[in-house]
Amino acid sequence: MTGETLVPTRGKLERSLAQGIQALYRSLFGHQTSQAVCNLLDNKLIIVIENAITQPEKLLAQNGQEDLASQVRSQLESVLQLQLKELIAQVLGVGVIDLFSDATFQTGRTGTIAILESAPQVRDASQKSKTQPEATDS
Repeated sequence: MTGETLVPTRGKLERSLAQGIQALYRSLFGHQTSQAVCNLLDNKLIIVIENAITQPEKLLAQNGQEDLASQVRSQLESVLQLQLKELIAQVLGVGVIDLFSDATFQTGRTGTIAILESAPQVRDASQKSKTQPEATDS
């Protein structure tokens, strides 16, 4: 087996990151997100997390304390930022230069854009692995 076949596909990296992010929310906040989606675009990573707003934040926002809920979200994001950067570097094998995040209480979504030091090494999904059967034209 060559070293090239050991390089993960873009999809595998994106799935691994999404799973890691959901685990991070559970361990840090005791909060279960419904979905995390990661899209890797060269040296940029886009992350969208569904149901990212915690119950205390929702409670504050629903009771006229949206400014306080926003402050709480901002503090939670700052706590999350270092660990998220470490997770991204561990999974992708490249460091993070910048990380931008925002949340919307109306939809419960959080969006994050990470600017990476360089594009991570990925295997082209069109390359056949040694375990895939050859496709035949019929």
